[in-house]
Amino acid sequence: MDTIRAMLEEHKLIVICRGVYGDTLLKTMEALYKGGIRLAEVTFDQKSKDYKETLDAITMLEEHFRGRMAIGAGTVVSPAQVELAYQAKAAYIISPNVNEAVIRKTKELGMLSIPGALSPSEVLDAHEYGADYVKLFPAARMTASYIKDLMGPISHVKFIATAGITEENIAEFAAVGCTGYGISGRLMDKRVIQEGRFEELQHRAEAFIACLQKEEE
Repeated sequence: MDTIRAMLEEHKLIVICRGVYGDTLLKTMEALYKGGIRLAEVTFDQKSKDYKETLDAITMLEEHFRGRMAIGAGTVVSPAQVELAYQAKAAYIISPNVNEAVIRKTKELGMLSIPGALSPSEVLDAHEYGADYVKLFPAARMTASYIKDLMGPISHVKFIATAGITEENIAEFAAVGCTGYGISGRLMDKRVIQEGRFEELQHRAEAFIACLQKEEE
């Protein structure tokens, strides 16, 4: 768990993989890896009956990128899904909400817990239940200034800004002290993937990293 925590705090960007599976997902992640991405979450499809595609994707990516990337599960909303993700070799659990049972199950199984929250009460509840980080969601709609305001009285919690983060606004979130960023649309652009333009995704990943490096200088 300490290794995964170190990877997150060093590399900061978590790509959110939703609705892309099999060889297409592998090609996409190879391109993003070349662009510098070292963390990815595969989201649960809540409409699925057995979550097979999600679980197969987590296992595939974990085996393919073992030792090079940290693969987690996203949109995890029940302890049963935590258990399934653990069996598929997920290293961390990301949720859209604060669910005490999900957080405690995640910690029981030795994985990093990253629940989603928005209000001060939700953030502090997540922290009290044992979350390692709190995903501020939806970050872009609330703006970086909102996160800055939260960090005033809640300075002991580490935030992962998620939803609507782009190359144009990531510096704003970095400036207020976010620990990491969940990126979906820009790095998992369905049209670009369907067209097989994987190098474009690599270039976008490189652009995100360049923005963060510039902010740290």
